[in-house]
Amino acid sequence: MTGAPDTLSRWVDHGVTPPRRLQPSADGIAGYLAEALGHPVYERWTWKRLVDVYGALPDARRAKPTVCRLLIDAPAVIEVWQRGRLRVLAEDQAPSVAQVVLALLKTHGRRFKASMTPLAPVNDVAVAAPAVDGLPVSVTGWLQRVGRFHNPHADTNTLGAADDHAAVAAFLRERATRSRHTWRAYTAELQRLAHWCTTRGLGPLSDLTRQDLLAYQASLRRPASAPSAETASAAPVLSERSQSRALAVAASLFRYWHDTGYSLGNPAVGLSGGARSRAGFTPKRFVPAALLQACDAWVARSVAMDADLARWRRAAVWTLYRCSGARLCELAWNEAVNLPRLQVDEHGDWLVTVLGKGDKERAIPLPHACDAVLRSYRLARGLPALPNSLEHMPPIHGEKGGHLGARGLYDEVKAVLLAVAAELESADAAGAALLRAVSPHWLRHAYARTLVVDQRVPLPAAQALLGHASVQTTAAYAKTDLSQLREFVEAGFGASAAR
Repeated sequence: MTGAPDTLSRWVDHGVTPPRRLQPSADGIAGYLAEALGHPVYERWTWKRLVDVYGALPDARRAKPTVCRLLIDAPAVIEVWQRGRLRVLAEDQAPSVAQVVLALLKTHGRRFKASMTPLAPVNDVAVAAPAVDGLPVSVTGWLQRVGRFHNPHADTNTLGAADDHAAVAAFLRERATRSRHTWRAYTAELQRLAHWCTTRGLGPLSDLTRQDLLAYQASLRRPASAPSAETASAAPVLSERSQSRALAVAASLFRYWHDTGYSLGNPAVGLSGGARSRAGFTPKRFVPAALLQACDAWVARSVAMDADLARWRRAAVWTLYRCSGARLCELAWNEAVNLPRLQVDEHGDWLVTVLGKGDKERAIPLPHACDAVLRSYRLARGLPALPNSLEHMPPIHGEKGGHLGARGLYDEVKAVLLAVAAELESADAAGAALLRAVSPHWLRHAYARTLVVDQRVPLPAAQALLGHASVQTTAAYAKTDLSQLREFVEAGFGASAAR
């Protein structure tokens, strides 16, 4: 504990306005964090304190059975928050309160920051979009120059950028900060364009002509890693949707540069096919209902056989994704906005609130089939069965503390699919092969099809649940069931014929 007060005195909470410097004592910070984050952080229990808090030992045993069991052999017991769950340890085996507090402050690094002086409030948009976050150093260096179409005149170059690097950063700040998903997609496509240029000795971006971009468009129709037709057959081919997205990002960049005066011309006019691609969207990848029910049954059996924390976490991930229709990345914790968030309304019904595309929050009601799994998972973590309004914590914990990211969520869902595929191998080889090939995103398609086709939910309501920007995307799921379309047609013309 030597030197701990000096270390802890540097922390500031940026989750409140104005930012608040935390008191330097470890115990004081532990109490503050417990209130701010909505879960216990560090509690020391003795028999005397149990009686003081709960009034009688029988009540204490019902409320804290694990604590009471350990107190039989230890003078004091510590409840400590570690790696996303509440652990109960004898005092001589528990970490110090300073260690726990420092680890938790670092876990919530977006909110709590170390500083010798009070810091100004953080602007979320600016933090979400650092200058070239997502672009490798090699691309950054390649961008730090200008081409022949760069406009050097300050009176007409309203962007004020001195090179392509600064111009790309300005473009990303203005056009790609709606969500972290948009940012990731834009930087990936700009990196793709830069890689294509460097392999052909072209660039910088402000030096590209229309002929260069037409060649880039043609290359997208060939395998992504193939620099020439000779090697095209050995590399994977980009889907039509991926091709349209790559062109749309490039076209958006050059249009922005031309509109702001950074570029003397727009060589990408008419190259984007994004609108046509969205208009023609038709979902095609679905998991048969019988296979999804087999996965549900496998998850239920797994926790019935051995209900440890890891199995409950997998069950919670599967249940949330299966029953909410959210994108997998929307279920990954975003500390900047404290989402996703689980809630229980006054009627005892669960719902999950996520941050979708365009930084739009949406609340998704969860069916009652989720209740038991979510309650049991929270209890296994050492949390109350029901969340409270003060909770500020990831719904799904990580192995090493903090939260499970999008990749970890993907792995948990995929693990269920692969386990069921192994069970079905002998009885249903085709079904097993399909489950091995399934991407977790197919479950979102299944959720959408259930709403639109099976339950005939009104399209605006289904659009709100799915977080689609356009109702046309939601309506596309109706195309997947010709029998329903035929039923509508027959009903309409049958009524006309009867009159």
